[in-house]
Amino acid sequence: MTHRLAAIWRHPIKGIGAEPLETTQLTPDRPLPGDRAWAVLTGDATDTGDWQPCRNFARGCYGPELMAITARTIGDRIHLSHPRHTDLIIDPATEGPRLIDWLRPLYPAERPAPTRVIKAPPEGMSDAPFPSVAILGRAALDALGEVAGQALDMRRFRGNLWLDGLAPFEELDWVGRTLRIGSAELRVDERITRCRATETNPDTGTHDVTTLQLLRRHWGHIDFGIKAVVTKPGAIGVGDTVEVLA
Repeated sequence: MTHRLAAIWRHPIKGIGAEPLETTQLTPDRPLPGDRAWAVLTGDATDTGDWQPCRNFARGCYGPELMAITARTIGDRIHLSHPRHTDLIIDPATEGPRLIDWLRPLYPAERPAPTRVIKAPPEGMSDAPFPSVAILGRAALDALGEVAGQALDMRRFRGNLWLDGLAPFEELDWVGRTLRIGSAELRVDERITRCRATETNPDTGTHDVTTLQLLRRHWGHIDFGIKAVVTKPGAIGVGDTVEVLA
């Protein structure tokens, strides 16, 4: 069966806002352009100038309301929307304090509070300590939705590239393989182990599906999607054929 690129998503600010794309350009050893280019530190965490573990940042598993934020990039500015909040348009390079103020009513008071917006290093600020691109299968999403008793939104899993034409969870067996998408190539390095952020409905910002329990019960793990590293540059677009190479 032919595999195809079904959707492209980026998340300009780590944990805050999802943005759909039709096309993009991939560069070796770099994340999807503009993905996790910024991040919001919490508590006592400081800017090291390097990659940091996800526990130092505002995230959907800590603040479910963040999962309901959508993003749209306009030049250097990012337009953020939430169903129960006023919209915000900022340049994160110069208007970080405005984002912190905007996030305050959306973030749980019992958690270490957001404190500062920082720029990610060139390799990005994904949950992996390398410049990863998250690849997921829509068949796996449909299979999980079937056992959950409801259709599940792609935004729950904050992936970059969604593929059609796979068997459910087929992509988990691609570790060590190379994928060709459009004119780009990516090496699959590892599976993605999931957290409670996936239990949140991105339309409402509230927990409504026990995704981790369902994954364990029906598939024996809590993995969903794979992390890949770009090895050959190229343009990709929705509808491109995806080849699994040796």
